[in-house]
Amino acid sequence: MSIFIPPPNANSKEMVRVFMKKFQNELTSKLEDFDGDASFKEDCWERKQLGSGVTRVISNGDYFEQGGVNFSEIAGERPPESLLGRMPQLDGYPFWGVGVSLVLHPKNPFCPTVHMNYRYFQAGPIWWFAGGADLTPYYPFKEDCVYWHQQLKTAMDKHDPNFYPAFKYWCDEYFYNHHREESRGIGGTFYDYFNGQPGLLVKTDYARKSETKTHPALELKHEGKTWEDTFAFQQDNASVFLKAYLPIAEKRRLMNYEDEHRQFQLYRRGRYVEFNLLHDRGTVFGIQSKGRTESILMSLPPLVRWEYNYTPSPNSAEEDLTKNYLRRHIDWLAQGDDH
Repeated sequence: MSIFIPPPNANSKEMVRVFMKKFQNELTSKLEDFDGDASFKEDCWERKQLGSGVTRVISNGDYFEQGGVNFSEIAGERPPESLLGRMPQLDGYPFWGVGVSLVLHPKNPFCPTVHMNYRYFQAGPIWWFAGGADLTPYYPFKEDCVYWHQQLKTAMDKHDPNFYPAFKYWCDEYFYNHHREESRGIGGTFYDYFNGQPGLLVKTDYARKSETKTHPALELKHEGKTWEDTFAFQQDNASVFLKAYLPIAEKRRLMNYEDEHRQFQLYRRGRYVEFNLLHDRGTVFGIQSKGRTESILMSLPPLVRWEYNYTPSPNSAEEDLTKNYLRRHIDWLAQGDDH
């Protein structure tokens, strides 16, 4: 049984809160500069005895069709059922959490959608960091996938070489449309319940329906970290996000596209919606914790379409993406890996 030790710093909540607010400000400022046309609209909200937040949404820009960067701080006398189901040891403790989440939907079909979320929770003596970032391209560019994963790996390797392979595995398992047997995108890194304790890095995940019973990443361990170590790890992961995404966006934003590319983008956005509404734990947690619905569903794209029994043309880029990119556990950094 795990032994939970309270954060050694009495100001732990305030330290994380200050970082998250600063992080949101940095993201929205730099993303506005990158778009060059549209600005974020801010919507502050507060709910009695629950928490508060700042939702910022950008739309109809030069690059962004729609995007949002949310800051939220929540509290309650009892954790939501979705959380208790995975961590029953939380029962009986009041909980507190803070985080920043982001989803960006570009106009150009050759530019990928991206999602990022970093958060922190405390409940009595129990605390943990969580989060990650994943990329959802609509067209296959191997060099973008390699660059994205290399940036995330470099940030994690500063802290432990076991982190990237373990948390890449977790991301591949989580962002998966089980009802389609298809990955949402090309992954990234994801972790939860990260409290610095020694042991296996990939924690038991009751939402996972994996057919992958054995994998080297499931055996990766670490020797333990202090609260300060885990906070530094969280900050480095968050801070690498723009460095990992914006160069890809800059490379693709001026590529010419036709209506057929746009239609495929809207079709693939449908799979993004399916994941968020059917499988995403953050959506369930937000609803169960009586969060602000508009902010929770901010991640959905503004335009989307479904097509019955769609099949891409043989030997097309659309077929390449569907068959060769949307699979779990692709080693994007392996030399000589075709896809």
